[in-house]
Amino acid sequence: MGRLDGKVALITGGARGMGKAHARHFVAEGARVVIGDVLDEKGEYVAGKLGPDLCRYVHHDVTSEEQWAAAVAATVDAFGRIDVLVNNAGILTNATIADMPLADFRRVLDVNLVGCWLGVKAVIAPMTAAGGGSIVNVSSIEGFAGAAGLSAYSAAKFGIRGVTRAAAQELGKVGIRVNSVHPGGVMTRMVMETAQSFSSVDPVQFINSMPIPRFAEPVEISRLVAFLASDEASYSTGSEFVADGGILSGPGY
Repeated sequence: MGRLDGKVALITGGARGMGKAHARHFVAEGARVVIGDVLDEKGEYVAGKLGPDLCRYVHHDVTSEEQWAAAVAATVDAFGRIDVLVNNAGILTNATIADMPLADFRRVLDVNLVGCWLGVKAVIAPMTAAGGGSIVNVSSIEGFAGAAGLSAYSAAKFGIRGVTRAAAQELGKVGIRVNSVHPGGVMTRMVMETAQSFSSVDPVQFINSMPIPRFAEPVEISRLVAFLASDEASYSTGSEFVADGGILSGPGY
């Protein structure tokens, strides 16, 4: 018996990184999954490895309302329903406020925050028709504490907290739970490239200062996401779940 037996999930940004780990873990826990991304070759590969009976891929730009409608329709067409949405897609631009072009700032907000809001909006009707569901919005520890060079990313991740709480208030009565997950350092290409760009911080010293002195493997975040997607989290909504190795617990570094 899997934690997600019988569930159908749509996972954005599923072609690589945490999204790929979420897809694999959800299938291992008994779910059927549709992954969306703009990286078609990688997305098709991930879905192909999991098999068409368990996973499908759809091209999905999360900034497009039309593509959200198509991704949700593809999920329902493939597997008959949608029980879980994981708003995982995101991008990161590292630049100071002084140096960042306005277009770059808006692009990060469009993908990370507006894309999340559009996803919540897109699944309300089919989840309500199915009798409820679970939405898991992937934020970050930068949704609690800003970081130099990450003004756009931090703004978007702070914003996800507000969208999550408002959606939980609106959707609880129709059986839809909405929670946010806040990872710290995770061993993905995006995170590692960002860490390397902060030349003023010694990554080894930073990691050694953490209560759990290492970055997470992606599946360690996937387990938390799967719990929130499952019926085991049936009384959790509008809440924020941190998985950061203790970074936010104190001033360590």
